[in-house]
Formats: sequence, structure tokens, C-alpha cells
Amino acid sequence: MTHNTQFTYRPIGILHSPYTRRIDAPHQGTVVEGTESGEPAMATLELADWLDEQVVQDLHGFERIWLVFAFHLSEGWKSMVKPPRGGPKRGVLATRSPHRPNSIGLSAVELLSVEGRTLHLRGVDLLDGTPVLDIKPYVPYADAFPGAKAGWIDELDAEQGRNSAPGPRKLR
Repeated sequence: MTHNTQFTYRPIGILHSPYTRRIDAPHQGTVVEGTESGEPAMATLELADWLDEQVVQDLHGFERIWLVFAFHLSEGWKSMVKPPRGGPKRGVLATRSPHRPNSIGLSAVELLSVEGRTLHLRGVDLLDGTPVLDIKPYVPYADAFPGAKAGWIDELDAEQGRNSAPGPRKLR
């Protein structure tokens, strides 16, 4: 592989959520204080017509899934970004900012049900119309590392409280 290698992906589906503007969505799907409802958002993922329903066979029984998606409204990227919880600018790859060299995101969401080509979800932080590139089942023994260190975020947690978040941004 060379540094000029490029990839092209076709969305497997489109996510429909109550968030139409970036300022409305929480910074993390499970941190919803300050949102309009104060509850984790409900959403649906409509699979693309070119996929058959067999692709979601056996997803029942998984409480959570990973969504790999495109930040389709991203307006470019910056090497240093200001995290929403405050503090100095950080290297973009040390954050979850949507302003990334490749506008790809990852979100663990609750899977409520699967009805044909529609997945019913809760706890999303994605905007309505977000193209989903892939789904992977969340596997707790492989995906959860509760004792892992989180760098500069651990310092913020010590100052502001664990899992604190600013809520959605306000209009300027």
C-alpha cells in the first residue's frame, strides 16, 4: 500500500434521527443532558435496496451494535481542534471530532429491534440522513475495557466529573 491509495465506499443504509442540525445532537449518544427531550434519541437505519435482508440475520439478541458512518456534513479537517468540554486545543486524532482527515465516525448504539430492512435504534448522536458504511455487533468481552486509561480525558473527568459533557451547542 502506498500513501496515495484511495478507497471508495458505498453506504449500506441511511440513518434517520431527530437531529437535523449539528448543534442539536449530543456529543455522545449516551450523554443527553441539555438535549430537547433529555432522553437518548430513537432512530431507524434503513438498509440500502442493494442489500438483501439476510445481512441482518442473527443480529437479534445483540443489545448494542457499532455503526461505522460518514460525517457527511463535515467541512474539512483541522490538525488541532478544541474539545467541547474545554481545555486547550488537541491533536484531532486524540479526539472524537468530526473534523478528521477521513470523515469516518464510529458510534456504539442500542439495537432495539430488526424489522426486515429496518433497524430500530436508541442512543444515537448521528444526524438525520447520515450514511452508514458498516455495522458490527458490539461484543462486550472484546469491545469494553473499563479500566483503560483515556489520556487527557481522565484529567477532565477528575476536574469536571466522569462522563460530564456540555450538551448540544447553542446557536451563536
